[in-house]
Amino acid sequence: MDILISLLDGIMVALQPINLGLAVLGVVVGLFVGAMPGLGSVNGVAILLPFTFVIQSITGGATSPMIFLAAIYYGAMYGGAISSITLGIPGASTAVSTTFDGRPMALSGRAHIALVAAALASFVGGTIANVMFTGFAPLLAAVALSFGDPEVFALMLMAFATFIGLGGDDIPKTIFSICIGLVLATVGFDIVSGEPRLIFFDITGFSHGIRFLVLAIGVYGIGEMLWTINTNRHGTSMTQVDVSARSIIEAIKEFRHAKRGTLIGSFLGFFVGILPAAGATPGALMAYGVAKLTSKDQSSFGKGNVNGIAAPEAANNSASTGAMLPMMTLGIPGSPTTAVLLAGMVIWGLQPGPLLFTNQPDFVWPLIGSFYVSNVIAVLVNLAFIPVFLWMLRMPFTILAPMIFVLSLVGTYAAYLDMFDVSLMVLVGIAAFFLRILDYPVAPAVLAIVLGPIAEPKLRQSLLFSDGDFSIFFTRPIAGPITMIALILIFLPLIKFVKNKITAKKT
Repeated sequence: MDILISLLDGIMVALQPINLGLAVLGVVVGLFVGAMPGLGSVNGVAILLPFTFVIQSITGGATSPMIFLAAIYYGAMYGGAISSITLGIPGASTAVSTTFDGRPMALSGRAHIALVAAALASFVGGTIANVMFTGFAPLLAAVALSFGDPEVFALMLMAFATFIGLGGDDIPKTIFSICIGLVLATVGFDIVSGEPRLIFFDITGFSHGIRFLVLAIGVYGIGEMLWTINTNRHGTSMTQVDVSARSIIEAIKEFRHAKRGTLIGSFLGFFVGILPAAGATPGALMAYGVAKLTSKDQSSFGKGNVNGIAAPEAANNSASTGAMLPMMTLGIPGSPTTAVLLAGMVIWGLQPGPLLFTNQPDFVWPLIGSFYVSNVIAVLVNLAFIPVFLWMLRMPFTILAPMIFVLSLVGTYAAYLDMFDVSLMVLVGIAAFFLRILDYPVAPAVLAIVLGPIAEPKLRQSLLFSDGDFSIFFTRPIAGPITMIALILIFLPLIKFVKNKITAKKT
């Protein structure tokens, strides 16, 4: 009862005119930052962090600046789906898996359904996460704290297990694609010895590794553009989309078919989000994989299944709230964006940790209340702007293709300020185009390069701790069950693949 009263008081503070205005501004800014390829929530929050000092000088406290930054975070989580669906370019790493089904739906004239599903799934995921955050903060913080290196690696192994199904029925090609991604993830300096690894031709640009957005924008920006041009050599046409109030209302009604993916993403995303150093991207990828593995119609994923949009979008919004939990209760950032938010709190004289809820309730509860307010604002703003997003799809591809190319170049440069990465992004796009021609799935490679840098250090640190004994992944009470589930998920598709081959030979 005390929690409910504190929450209601916090929501009332968040609804004060100055705070409400900052929440609206933050959501709108975040929406467009998230939609811009190469930016995303980290860049948006970091770029606008200095602006919060102006807000603090006006309001005289840390609550309003934090509400503004949290609203940017929320808006960016919503916005990432926009370019993934309309242009096929993930606005951020959290929206990569949204591209798998969002882009095919847009190309088939169902972009309005995809955009509405993304917005509503994000809202449901954010709402469920907010409720769990409010009611179970201390308990969930304790669960997150109990995760060591073996537990995190086991979780990453389970994420890799869900990738097996992302490449269709050709399991060998899928495994090959995952291995390519893992190899690319090791480029750069070894995290333990400091020795250079796979720095091709001694080019110094490879010393920082192959960055994820370089790969993602290359594959889904340049590669997708070249693929579309190749498949429409005899003349390109505009995507036929219906931009009317009736079509949006019908799309809202269609959302009932995405309930399963939304619930999977909401709960799985929050759980992954609270784990330190995990964040929204692994949560979204795992949610997509689990939604596909548990679906009765797996073959429709990658071709325009609405659950393939709802699961990752619910997950990345749920995970963004979950990532705030270890930051506020333990002082440990759960994602790169929350690391920037943590820095802001320290600058404003706050000390995140177990005593924050006790010593700073006037800050904590208005911030939590703003999560609820920002979530409602974000879904309303997103739905209101859908006609604008759909308008982009009505442009002829002869105009859209150069726009995609320029956005890919600008987005990559804006993310890293490095022309080498821009050149590498173009080469990756060309390579992805040829892989698609040869019928190799590129999605598993992209996803492997996301989780590779997380999984490798956790594996090595776990083995150092156990003197090289792999049983540490089976004997620990949390890591053991997760590892067993991961192995089952890995071998089930392989068994099915071998069984189909034997059946085909008999016939």
